[in-house]
Amino acid sequence: MQRGKKAIHTVASQPHAGQPVLHGQEFGLNEWLVEEQYERYLHDPTSVDEAWREFFRSPSAMTPTRHETNTTSDTADGSAVKAVRVAALIHAYRVRGHLMADTDPLTTHQRDAHPGLDITAFGLGTEDLDRAFVVDDFAGRDVMTLRDVLHVLRESYCGSLGTQYMHIQSFEERHWVQQRLETPHRCPDRAEQLQILYRLGAAEAFETFLHTKYVGQKRYSLEGGESAIVLLDALLRRSIRNGAREAVIGMAHRGRLNVLANIVGKSYAEIFHEFEDEVDIRSVQGSGDVKYHLGAEGTYRAPDGGAMPVSVVANPSHLEIVGPVAEGVVRAKQEVAGDVSSVLPVLVHGDAAFAGQGVVGETLNMSQLPGYRTGGTVHIIINNQLGFTTSPTHGRSSTYATDAAKTVEAPIFHVNGDDPEAVVRVAQLAFDYRQAFHKDVVIDLICYRRHGHSEVDDPSITQPAMYDRIDARPSVRRLYAGALVRRGDITEQQVEGALRDYRERLERAFVETQAASASDSPGLLAVVGDDDGLPPGVSTAITEAAARHVIASQTDLPPGFTVHPRVLPQLQRRTTMLDAGTIDWATAETLAIGSLLLDGVPVRLAGQDSQRGTFGQRHAVLTDRRTGIEHTPLNSLGASVEFAACNSMLSELAALAFEYGYSLARPETLVLWEAQFGDFANGAQTVVDEYIASSEQKWGQRSGVTLLLPHGLEGQGPDHSSARVERFLQLCAQENMTVAMPSLPGNYFHLLRQHALGEHRRPLVIFTPKSMLRLKSATSTLTEFTTGAFRAVLPDETADPARIERVLVCSGKVFYDLDAHRRNSHLSNTAIVRVERLYPFPEHELSTELGRYPADAEVLWVQEEPENQGAWPFLGPRIQRLTKRPIGCISRAQAPAPAVGSARRHAVEQKELVAAAFR
Repeated sequence: MQRGKKAIHTVASQPHAGQPVLHGQEFGLNEWLVEEQYERYLHDPTSVDEAWREFFRSPSAMTPTRHETNTTSDTADGSAVKAVRVAALIHAYRVRGHLMADTDPLTTHQRDAHPGLDITAFGLGTEDLDRAFVVDDFAGRDVMTLRDVLHVLRESYCGSLGTQYMHIQSFEERHWVQQRLETPHRCPDRAEQLQILYRLGAAEAFETFLHTKYVGQKRYSLEGGESAIVLLDALLRRSIRNGAREAVIGMAHRGRLNVLANIVGKSYAEIFHEFEDEVDIRSVQGSGDVKYHLGAEGTYRAPDGGAMPVSVVANPSHLEIVGPVAEGVVRAKQEVAGDVSSVLPVLVHGDAAFAGQGVVGETLNMSQLPGYRTGGTVHIIINNQLGFTTSPTHGRSSTYATDAAKTVEAPIFHVNGDDPEAVVRVAQLAFDYRQAFHKDVVIDLICYRRHGHSEVDDPSITQPAMYDRIDARPSVRRLYAGALVRRGDITEQQVEGALRDYRERLERAFVETQAASASDSPGLLAVVGDDDGLPPGVSTAITEAAARHVIASQTDLPPGFTVHPRVLPQLQRRTTMLDAGTIDWATAETLAIGSLLLDGVPVRLAGQDSQRGTFGQRHAVLTDRRTGIEHTPLNSLGASVEFAACNSMLSELAALAFEYGYSLARPETLVLWEAQFGDFANGAQTVVDEYIASSEQKWGQRSGVTLLLPHGLEGQGPDHSSARVERFLQLCAQENMTVAMPSLPGNYFHLLRQHALGEHRRPLVIFTPKSMLRLKSATSTLTEFTTGAFRAVLPDETADPARIERVLVCSGKVFYDLDAHRRNSHLSNTAIVRVERLYPFPEHELSTELGRYPADAEVLWVQEEPENQGAWPFLGPRIQRLTKRPIGCISRAQAPAPAVGSARRHAVEQKELVAAAFR
């Protein structure tokens, strides 16, 4: 140990009155402690104990002992004490150097001072500048003058790159960043410089060309932030060299067209066709959305010949919702590849959206969760320093737009977008960090927006001073080209030649586009959906042997595995249910998932507490009572595929978006997302509206994601009753999804298998039960699993059609209340028909069933929900068209809330509702 290091340890670890001895040098606590105590001392000397006051007041008060010094002058002048202060200065720059960094291209002068970084604040002066201090491997050296220390600190932390990383708790990660920032880095060679210039030229020429040819059309250009193309190019080149095989990009609309053209390789002609409103419906994007929302798949090609597939995920105007969708896509691709490093996730954000939208925090929180981690995401913020017309002072409460990323201890690199060489360096640093630690990393590309929010907007109305500076500022390409020419690295002729060649390519593509006849365009996307909406010829029954094999896994546990005493009886009852013919919902679901695994269909189930089940019914993952070791019984079946049951974080929005994205990349997998209560799905309404219900219409993008939404009014209040059936049905059109409310475990079993085994994949929404999970009358026999198929309408098999005067049509749990009242009242003139599939509307099945009864029989729809909610607003008109006469509705009165808050009041309402159905 050098004496400087010993001095730090001596001060930090001496036990003073009221101060505990601190251990843990590996976590850098000593440096932190010195700085913390010094800051407290400056603010209020009495806030630190006497030993620290003596240390900061008088160098001689804490002079190191004789064996800690090399010369007698150390004792005389307090050099060891000043070495401590130099260490504190270094630490301060590491923490706050970014506050002096030259990262804003619109700033007219560099911030060359900060009170927290002034040497005088650390008890140092100009007389110390040329004095040598032990610095303990700082910048790779043991001894440095203070002048050299300051030079390295300024170069490392206060140039075009400002870094925040000292919030990271891991000493290893902090040391990794320090080593790369505090040692000299290689300047780019000529080939790298030319690549940077080429990418800047391509980005600028693309935007200029569109601005000229399509005046007044919105494109959300990248002008002012062209370095984003340089950044992505450098990032993908680095990833190819390190073995990555694919990249998935999620981004909002700012710069999307430029990325599609210059990174993904989407043809110029195709983009120009979109500006002409002539789009090929055979393209992977579909044609039901504006051009700057579309996704694409292509191949990125590096200048050295390397290449890899790159995709940009389609995204609506909900700017940040694409983040978890892209993460789900990446997770699925990584699982197929069997390597977390094989697929690189890249999320491109806007500064205002990153700071303002809560789904960002949810997505960050996912990053290290077992069921969701993707090996670290590279986040790129195209920081325009504006949100539409709103300045940062009105758009966030934090210093930086990136501060949310501190919650997951991600390093944050703030880089000046007008220094493309620094941008390349940051891209390489970010990728290397991701590979080393498999954690998220953030690049804050600080730039500007040359036009308004869109090209038809005038930003000078609200930001006149900013846009005066922007109007007077040359583009980053011009600035960089000028620097290269001045350095003699390239000639002016070469600069203009490269730009001219690129413009000519664009012009040729434009001419070809204009020459194409409008009649050659295939037109707009055809409507979504098929005639029947169901996959034909799918057999969903299983053999009795398969059923018993699946159920045997529930109690055939690893040797020594101790099941919780309250869980074991539930598992054992599943075996007896097969023989007794009382198979409940949890057992039916187990049979569906287990049999699908045996059929070679992977299954993923995710949601809040979904491993156990919100209602303690599932127990898909068991926890050893003594050791805490987890066991998934269905993965012991010997199947070739696995069942992944994941407890999600307490989120609906990002969690459902992730599962949707996962389902896109693994269409062969049954992907189930379960809401803790169906009511909470409204927290993910953006995903339902923008992706699940409409993605095929907008983008030609199919998903088979399945939503399990516990639903039923059982006196649990307005927030634990309704999955908002009416909202899902309102989104149904052109057979875009299937919506079902099964009332029998056997029907639920067949529904899941039909959905998983069919080739016709669309989202499936199932309103699942709560009280019916253990209702003795809501059970099925083994025969219902070994024969038959899903039935969209369940007939009343107990009614005599000739005696029926009234037909009650319903869905879900209310059937059991109605049936119990009919049996208790010995009524034989009323039939009860169950609609198990709400959409696509089972017109043929329901018509056939109603046709069994007299033509003058009264038909009523019965539901628990208020009249303005539930299935009635959607199904009522359809049933009326089917019967060709008015039908009535028995329900609760119209209400703005789904249910009352009193269990007693609910019971009274339910009794009155059931009685009204028979009155």
